[in-house]
Amino acid sequence: MLSKNQLKNISKLSTKKNRQESGLFLAEGEKLVYELLDSGWKANKILSTVPIQKINHTRIDSNQMKKISHLASASKILGVFHIPKYDSNHQDHQGFSLVLDNVADPGNMGTIIRLCDWFGIRNLYCSFNSVDCFNPKVVQSTMGSIARVRCHYVDILTLIENCETPVYAATLDGNSYYNESFPTHGLLVMGSESHGISDTLLEKIDNRITIPSHNSGTGVESLNVAIASAILLGEIFRP
Repeated sequence: MLSKNQLKNISKLSTKKNRQESGLFLAEGEKLVYELLDSGWKANKILSTVPIQKINHTRIDSNQMKKISHLASASKILGVFHIPKYDSNHQDHQGFSLVLDNVADPGNMGTIIRLCDWFGIRNLYCSFNSVDCFNPKVVQSTMGSIARVRCHYVDILTLIENCETPVYAATLDGNSYYNESFPTHGLLVMGSESHGISDTLLEKIDNRITIPSHNSGTGVESLNVAIASAILLGEIFRP
């Protein structure tokens, strides 16, 4: 069982401030916890309401699990993991990488991390005002892909200025992606659907692409950023 103080400290990991100060984050569910362990991620503690074979863990009851869970229905297993440290100063632009500017929705961030995993993108670059990839909702929605995609929080403007490969920006007024012939190396910059890519960044990007709408009447004004990312990455990685 856990003490009240331990429960309180684990609950505090719901906030970015406490995750940064402690260097810890939460992962809930058997699949997610095992994927992180199998990928070599270091656990601070594994908590479970059921016996687990061959893994050091602390047994807690379902009431304690409900107090620290961020899910509507608490899982039987929850892991407290150390946040990995990546060298964000060494930026690898082999192949295509994705860049996110001010993407604040945890569900979108988690889905985009899964997309990166699907397309073999190992490095995801995020602006400082994007949602923290170790937010519990983000971690949960990655379905384990967080174990294979490195999320870097960097100055996006500097990243683009120093990039020696082509940089593409997804905008509403760009050239149709149907007409583009994408190289094997580059950056694709995506902005939030509410704000788009900041003007400061757009001034530095010459290649602007869009997904043309086939609805000539009134309708949706823009696509969800995760859906748009999936469409564009599908074309970029098309054989």
